[in-house]
Parts: sequence; structure tokens; C-alpha cells
Amino acid sequence: MISRLRYTFREMWASLSRNLTLTIAAVITSTISLLLFGGTLLIQRAFDNQLKLWTGGVEMIVYVKHGADEAQVKLVESALLSQSTVVESAVYCDEACSLDVAKTLFATDPSALEQLTPQIPSFFKVKPVDQDSSEILRSLKTEFSTLPNVTDVRTPDDAVDLLGRLKSFFGVRTLVMSVVLLFASALLIWNTIRTAMFARRREIEVMKLVGATNWFIRLPFMLEGLLQGIFGATLGSVALLLANDNWTNGVKDFPVNSGLKAFVVTDGYPVWVCFWMILLGAFVGAVGSATAASRFLDV
Repeated sequence: MISRLRYTFREMWASLSRNLTLTIAAVITSTISLLLFGGTLLIQRAFDNQLKLWTGGVEMIVYVKHGADEAQVKLVESALLSQSTVVESAVYCDEACSLDVAKTLFATDPSALEQLTPQIPSFFKVKPVDQDSSEILRSLKTEFSTLPNVTDVRTPDDAVDLLGRLKSFFGVRTLVMSVVLLFASALLIWNTIRTAMFARRREIEVMKLVGATNWFIRLPFMLEGLLQGIFGATLGSVALLLANDNWTNGVKDFPVNSGLKAFVVTDGYPVWVCFWMILLGAFVGAVGSATAASRFLDV
């Protein structure tokens, strides 16, 4: 067993060194494609964080004063739902929920979060019946502002609408680009393995004559492709984490009124994305190399 493993790794390394240029090209393509894939996920998460209050068709936020009891909250909810021709739902977010939202919105501004926390209000997320009801709902802003224990009523401004459009625009296009580049990575790995097998076709013929199984011959080539994918994904993951950290530090210096203070990803999500990037890189490398090793075994 040990001798077989030693042979597998030795042959894999020999193949890598013989096709160094193609190997570097495959790794670079894998790195760029997976970096773009991971970046797409982080950008979409940043949009979600920035638009956290307005997801799911929400067109109005009604803030209830800190410390309001259940009866006072029910009174506000009844007033909102009484507009049944306009309001489809009014989802309540209590003070604990509101604090979680604030931690996202003020992720890069801890001083603002600290000032807000002692008297943090709860709120209702109001969703209109349909798109045509949105304007009617906005016209009720003043009326809802006068409800007992309501401290503020907000509707999405032009910046929120623009961010929503940008999210849709960038999300689809960057994802398509990353898929195309991943396919190119698989083709490069496939071509690398094919070249390696053609370069060693006489050795493969001799090995088959002395009784070597197809799997024994394929394994070093498959391992080569697998490592190319994993190495490219690892480089892409490191680059993604560095870029995300750099962006987060940069956002801290943005003006308070920039409207982009929450456009960051500061939880453990980037690490989770990197985990999936490495798995995807391994999958692409394994599929590319396994296909080539099976296709060109009879060289």
C-alpha cells in the first residue's frame, strides 16, 4: 500500500513538473474563476445586508417606541392591518430582532450602534398588497406617524431602489462570468491531463502489458487535476478574504450619510464561502482530470 501511494505521488509530481506551463495556466484560471464566484456571493450578501430592512417587498418601516408593551404594539398593528386594501402584511420585529438588524446596518460604525442600543425601538415591516398599492401606502406615511407610540415612519428612497436594481444587475452577470471561467478551468485541466498522458503513452502501454489496472494508471493523473483545482481555489480564497478585509476597513472611512455603511460582510460568511470555493475547485479539477484520464487512457 505504501509503495503504491509513493508511486502515485511520485508520478503525479513528475507529470506536474513536465507540464508546468499548462499547470500554471490551469491554476490561474481556477483562481480567477473561483475568486469571481466567491466575490459574487459576497457582493450579494453585502447588498442583502444593506437592504436588510427592505427585502421581501417591504415598502414601509413603522418604528415603535422603546419599551412599548404588548397592548401598545397590538394597537399599532391593528391600525396598520385596518388598511386591508393597501396593506398585505405587517411583520413585527421586537427589540431583540431590531438589535440584530442594527448590528448588521452599523457593522462598521460601532459608536453609532452603542448610542442606539440603550433606547432601540422595535418596528413593523409593512408590505403592500401589490405594486400599485405602494404609492397609496406611501401616502399614508403621515397618518401612520400620528399613531400612539410610533416614533418614525420610513419609506424606501431612490438610493434603496437603485441598490435593489444594482443587486439584480451584478448578481446574474457576475455569476454567469464565473460559470464560464469555471468551465474554462475544467477544459484547461482536461487539456493538461491529455497532454501528460500523450507524453507518457509508451510508459502507459508498458504498464498495461505488465498487468497494471486502468485505475492504477489513472490515479496519478486524476490526483494531479484534483490538486490543480484545490490549489487554485485556495489562492482564490486567500485573495477573497484579503479583498473583503480591505473593503471592510475602507467602508469604515466612508461618510456617515453615504448610505453604504452596511455594505460589508463581517460575520463568518466569507469563511463559509471559501469552504465552498475549495470544494467546487476540487470538483472541477476532479471532473476535468477524470474525464481526460478515462478518455485518453488508450493512447
